[in-house]
Amino acid sequence: MTSATRQPETPAAATPPRLIATDLDGTLLRDDKSVSPRTVAALAAAEEAGIEVFFVTGRPARWMDVVSDHVHGHGLAICGNGAAVVDLHGGPGTHQFVKVRELARENALDAVRLLREAAPGTMYAIEQTYGFYQEPQYPKMHLEIPDFLATAEQLLAPDAPGAGEPVLKILAFHPTLDPDAFLTLARLAIGDRANVTRSSPSALLEISGPGVSKASTLALCCAERGISHEEVVAFGDMPNDVEMLTWAGRSYAMGNAHPDVIAAASGQTVANNDDGVAVVIERLIAERLQASG
Repeated sequence: MTSATRQPETPAAATPPRLIATDLDGTLLRDDKSVSPRTVAALAAAEEAGIEVFFVTGRPARWMDVVSDHVHGHGLAICGNGAAVVDLHGGPGTHQFVKVRELARENALDAVRLLREAAPGTMYAIEQTYGFYQEPQYPKMHLEIPDFLATAEQLLAPDAPGAGEPVLKILAFHPTLDPDAFLTLARLAIGDRANVTRSSPSALLEISGPGVSKASTLALCCAERGISHEEVVAFGDMPNDVEMLTWAGRSYAMGNAHPDVIAAASGQTVANNDDGVAVVIERLIAERLQASG
């Protein structure tokens, strides 16, 4: 099924893929956060066929253990919605930051102030390269103990704990607003001071540096490899995937995807629980074998 709102610039069969970029939660991973045997086999087959695979996720680097056993080739992943490129080769707990695109504290403070004014009751957490800090009232959604509790303004101050560490993104949660309405409101309020998106089913926003997204960081990684956007196949399910799906030459919204994602993608596959990424990868490899045979 192909979206009527966007067609690939190049006919699908005309440009063999050189890189697969896939989101994790709601996309590559099943709802129980597992990687199915079929998907494991498809990822390995892609690498064997000479197609690089990049995991491109909103997750922080410390949450990448779920795919650390499935890293092939380059071993790189894009984390924090493009805020960091991480080398996963060392395995759980030993990842290294290859590239960091931080959110300047001045911009972060502006974003917090503007969103407090626009949406009273918003609660904040701060994601840094190695630390996680939050306001006392911020809900325990991440199953981890924050390194420090204070207001967002205190956490972003020059003398704050972890002040020497880059800020990757701010998390902003509202207890009552509709998630999509909150995203629209925040983008209008914050403007070009930061990039605002979301990947959670709740009213939880992710605020990164200006111009920082999955798409822009993926474009940098592809440029370093001499790979054009037409040679990229991307997969996603939530608004934080929209820019990446629009940028890639071929893109697939999952069967469980947000309506904005379906509109942005050039095609659609089945849901994450039905191995939608593997279904497409298997077809891509079959096309390649047919073309070479």
